[in-house]
Amino acid sequence: MANIAKKKKWSKGKVKDKANNAVTLDKATYDKIYKEVPTYRLITPSVVVDRMRISGSLARVALRELESKGLIKLVTAHASQLIYTRATIATEA
Repeated sequence: MANIAKKKKWSKGKVKDKANNAVTLDKATYDKIYKEVPTYRLITPSVVVDRMRISGSLARVALRELESKGLIKLVTAHASQLIYTRATIATEA
């Protein structure tokens, strides 16, 4: 009877903090997106969400608008993720 095993205790698991991201664009965030995002080397909606603290749907709309204005360029389009890069300005020869 000396072979009594200790009862395994379950871990509480990891607690993730609630993301408090904005769901509407104000003028300051809009200007910040236009100024900073075209300078990123890798641009995805998730990168914009992390850095700008906006929702995913706002990030996708903002990236579409930046692409239509020629500030960023689409590299790969996938069903769930769009990957952009900075638009390189072609030098005239």
